[in-house]
Amino acid sequence: MKISGVDIRPGNILEYEGGIWKVAKIQHTQPGKGGAYMQVEMKNLQDGRKTNVRFRSADTIERVRLDTKDFQYLYAEDDMLVFMDTETYEQIMLPADLLGDAVAFLEDGMQVLLELWEEKPISVQLPEQVEATIVEADAVVKGQTASSSYKPAVLENGVRVMVPPHIESGTRIVVDVYERTYVGKAS
Repeated sequence: MKISGVDIRPGNILEYEGGIWKVAKIQHTQPGKGGAYMQVEMKNLQDGRKTNVRFRSADTIERVRLDTKDFQYLYAEDDMLVFMDTETYEQIMLPADLLGDAVAFLEDGMQVLLELWEEKPISVQLPEQVEATIVEADAVVKGQTASSSYKPAVLENGVRVMVPPHIESGTRIVVDVYERTYVGKAS
């Protein structure tokens, strides 16, 4: 499906210069003279390259629809990750770098969504938010609780996040996987 250059949104999958690209960021710019354009930061889903491209409103680009399928994460073997199709129980191995920084949040048995292009997996989506336990948090400084400052904490998977002052070591919290930010206390 062809779309206009100004209709590109983050998360869109585009076919550009013979590759499949995922849009990371966009910025609409309207200079004093000349036409408006969309500055688009994209990542190639096949080889991981990144690029910045300008698209004008007159430009059209092919938007790709990917098939999605539910998989379950089983285990890691060297730098490969093993996933199981939840319908056929067929197992596949994918490189860990396909997940990027989100790989730290993978847990045994976690349900993930694989995006397939022409029957080949090209990206893995984890749940947006996961629960994690804090193993290390700085002590609260007297008077700090009155302000809206955050303090660093380390999760059980080694990821560092900023948390409110009242959160202590051993607390279960909800974390945004892709932003690596504190969302709230786990219920």
